[in-house]
Amino acid sequence: MDNKTLYEQDFYLWIRTTINQLQARQFERVDLDNLLEELASMGRSEKRKIENLLIQLLVHLLKLTYWTGEKARNEGHWKGEIINFRRQIIKEIKDSPSLKPYILEIFEECYQFARKEAQVRTQLPLDTFPAIPLGSLEQILDEDWFPTNNHE
Repeated sequence: MDNKTLYEQDFYLWIRTTINQLQARQFERVDLDNLLEELASMGRSEKRKIENLLIQLLVHLLKLTYWTGEKARNEGHWKGEIINFRRQIIKEIKDSPSLKPYILEIFEECYQFARKEAQVRTQLPLDTFPAIPLGSLEQILDEDWFPTNNHE
């Protein structure tokens, strides 16, 4: 069975075979087209992961700050989620420092997605949540920083 067929029929075996071929320096046998596709897909996956983590972090910060009707009951849970999302984002950036410019690039857009998601989840008017982010990216990722709502 050739590598292209193997890729379609048994992905895990294709990975093992490709690794073995690369380690043995059998470059001419490597299924280069599918290998390149998988590497590109991995990069997109890492970007999606960091984007989703950032959106969830921002949603929880918005709920913590503006959903006063549920704050007493959920504050501990929300803070725990915030800490978890921050830890995961920081770990992703530590593991792949080249993602740092990407997270800066998507920060504003992610905030707008988070704002809309927070509105849907809380059923509060969209204008409850500020149109500009609660803080800088540095603040958002700071494990000791929590925003305050001066309008409570």
